[in-house]
Amino acid sequence: MPKPRYAQVSLDATPYYHCVSRCVRRAFLCGTDNVSGQTYEHRRGWIEDKLLELAGIFAIDVAAYAIMSNHYHLVLHIDKSQTERWDKNQIIEHWHQLFTGNALSQHYMSGESLGEAELKALDKNVTTWRQRLMDISWFMRVLNEGIARQANTEDNCTGRFYKLHPCSLPFGPAYAVQI
Repeated sequence: MPKPRYAQVSLDATPYYHCVSRCVRRAFLCGTDNVSGQTYEHRRGWIEDKLLELAGIFAIDVAAYAIMSNHYHLVLHIDKSQTERWDKNQIIEHWHQLFTGNALSQHYMSGESLGEAELKALDKNVTTWRQRLMDISWFMRVLNEGIARQANTEDNCTGRFYKLHPCSLPFGPAYAVQI
């Protein structure tokens, strides 16, 4: 029986993890569909660009990747010490690159003064965001959602693009491949 991702990830054991995302409905991630003759090779660039962008936002490095016709593999390195070095402003800035945050974070970043209760609530949000910025599930969610939306728009359809697939198989530092 598969284990949930939180039970598989142990940063004390290793910061490296192998993740896989596979397409559904005979969708192409990249390459050429031999039946229709249509090429999807440009989607490889979508993934590479998004990986580069997310590696600059999350405290997760892409150690290696392989993009196939209907799935991709990632070897991710979680840099927990990086998020520990980020102060409150940096956490909010990183989070705001992904999402709009909330009214408190918006007001705080615009320089407005917040009351004691508001600062406590903001600190609670920052603690949550700090954890999410080093979370494989959040990294994969943001990566897959953006690519799925682009592909669905291009394919003129809606619904799932990726199969929900467990990741987080430990990938020890001795086996890590640097790109």
